[in-house]
Amino acid sequence: MISVKNLSKTFGSVRAVRSISFDLHDGEIVGFLGANGAGKSTTLKIMTGYISPTAGNVFFNDYNIQDHSLKIQKDIGYLPEVNPLYTEMKVYDYLQFNAEIRNIKGQNFKNAFQKVVDECGLAEVVHRTIGNCSKGFRQRIGLAAAMIHDPKILILDEPVSGLDPNQIVEIRKLIKELGKEKIVIMSSHILQEIQATVDRIIIINNGKIAADGTSDELLTDASGKTRLTMEVDNAEENTIQDMKATIPAISIRSITKNNGSKIIDLEYPKANDPRPDIFNYAVKNNWIILEMVPSKQNLEEIFRNLTKNGDSTVE
Repeated sequence: MISVKNLSKTFGSVRAVRSISFDLHDGEIVGFLGANGAGKSTTLKIMTGYISPTAGNVFFNDYNIQDHSLKIQKDIGYLPEVNPLYTEMKVYDYLQFNAEIRNIKGQNFKNAFQKVVDECGLAEVVHRTIGNCSKGFRQRIGLAAAMIHDPKILILDEPVSGLDPNQIVEIRKLIKELGKEKIVIMSSHILQEIQATVDRIIIINNGKIAADGTSDELLTDASGKTRLTMEVDNAEENTIQDMKATIPAISIRSITKNNGSKIIDLEYPKANDPRPDIFNYAVKNNWIILEMVPSKQNLEEIFRNLTKNGDSTVE
């Protein structure tokens, strides 16, 4: 388990991270989101031991990152946002170099090398110079280097950056498989990819935790209300507006025209489902209901609402 406790980081007068705390558990894939400058990458760098916190600490089971960084780093695989590749090296040599740093040699290296090449889809470029590989392949090479020592914890900062849609699906599948036995922390600006890959989402804004929960928990309207979209035919606007007086639980957000029909966007408290009353009202007024669908906010809306007021200047 990983425990981030009251973590803070200050750069001069800028408070990049402001006393944040959260726990991560084995077999959990966590999406770590934040706008540019929110403190996201700073937090990940502290968790890897790359930079030191100003206050607080990160605990990996019985060890903490300030006192036992070298021991902890043996169990961490880190793919930073800016992929630090030696472009003049061949892919094979680069992965061998990373393995030797961690004292993985001989048959152990051959086994580890074959595993990451297969998992990251690098077979066609293993003898190619990294500088002659595409951006997508370079990203996969960086991921392979982060995995060469089979770490218990993977910290991936923008792991699908530069990949085409097919490669993204492949890496998503790989991350899900890895998440069955490792703690995976994944940062990405591709919100749909986060939603499709992770078990849990943490959103940081202005150096503080703005939200923490599963996708379903975050996508449920924090106001405790459910949105409902209806498409109806044969409905006059005055009868639509009168529906609120008949069914007090609802509030009408908008009414728009769609060719000959009307789309009604309304909301109501989760604990008081008025759909049977809405249906009866529609029948009474001779409406033809073409569609009636509860809806939730999407992750992009949640992210915008929680991060639109960020003012940090360090990521």
